[in-house]
This record gives sequence, structure tokens and C-alpha cells, in this order.
Amino acid sequence: MRVVAGSCKGHSLKAVPGNSTRPTTDKVKEAIFNMIGPFFEGGIALDLFGGSGGLGIEALSRGIDRAIFVDRDGKAIQTIKSNLETCSLQEQAEVYRNDSERALKAIIKREIQFDLILLDPPYKAQKLKALIETISKHKLLQSSGVIVAEHANDVVLPDEINEFEKIKSENYGIIGVSIYTYKQPEEV
Repeated sequence: MRVVAGSCKGHSLKAVPGNSTRPTTDKVKEAIFNMIGPFFEGGIALDLFGGSGGLGIEALSRGIDRAIFVDRDGKAIQTIKSNLETCSLQEQAEVYRNDSERALKAIIKREIQFDLILLDPPYKAQKLKALIETISKHKLLQSSGVIVAEHANDVVLPDEINEFEKIKSENYGIIGVSIYTYKQPEEV
């Protein structure tokens, strides 16, 4: 596992020890960023199920200014911190051990709006629709922002969730990726 592109291209990333997380493969990571970027001119990212931190680190490497990483697993938190250090990105990152719902509540209080939100929860505990509804309700995404939801390939997320619309959906083997943005006004 490595950083695919940007300022940290080629840096190797550690996986979380054990088999509690499933890191996004380099091929899928590259496909995701080709769909949404591939590069950014600043902004803030949220990697809500950080795991190894690979997706958020890729976003930082590709031009995102700051990223908040959240994971509930202590080993994942240590791995994220280690991978940020490997890429010299610690100054651009905040890392928190928390579950997704409590982390979102804390973020809502801080009134942060993100340019990129990465949702890659454990496949067995799918709650993506509810998380996206919370993001919508509390306006956690900038008007030009993007939500990336990674899920099992047999999960079909709705085309619309509140004011978000699915603009792209692809499968890569057992992995599915759905991309959401704010709905565009209908042209008259």
C-alpha cells in the first residue's frame, strides 16, 4: 500500500495490524481520485473511518490543506499517526479515536464544512445512508464538496439522499464506490 500521486507519491503506508480493517487498494484509491479530482487546490477533508489513513493521506498528498481522521480502533489510530509521520503530514492532520456518530456530533459543534468527506465503514455495518443524511442535515459539506462512500459491491445506495445526488457509482471487484454532490438545479 502506497501513496499513489501528489507530494507524497510513492511513500509506503502501513496497514492496521490484524484483520479488523480492510485497506483500500492502490488501484481503487487511484480510481476514486480520478473520479473526484484528481488534485485539489486546498480545502479540508474528513476521513471518518480512517483505518490506515490511506484515503485521507492521499487527499493531503493531492493538495487538500487539512484533514481530520477518525477511527474507533486504537491500532488504527496508531497506524494513521505513523503513516502521517512517514509522509511528514502530521501538521496538516487531526487524529481522533471515536465512533462515527460521536465524531460527527463533535464536528457539528465546531461548525466545520468539508470539501471532501471520505466514508469507508466496515462492510458488515453499513450505515452510509444515515451518515450522509446527518452530513446533509448539519450542512457539513461545502457547496462544491464531494462525498466518497466505499461499500460492498452488492450494496446499492439511493440515487438521492436528502439534497445530495449520486453522480457516479463504480464497482472494483468486491468494492463499490458511490460519489455524491449537492443536487444541481434543473435547467429551465
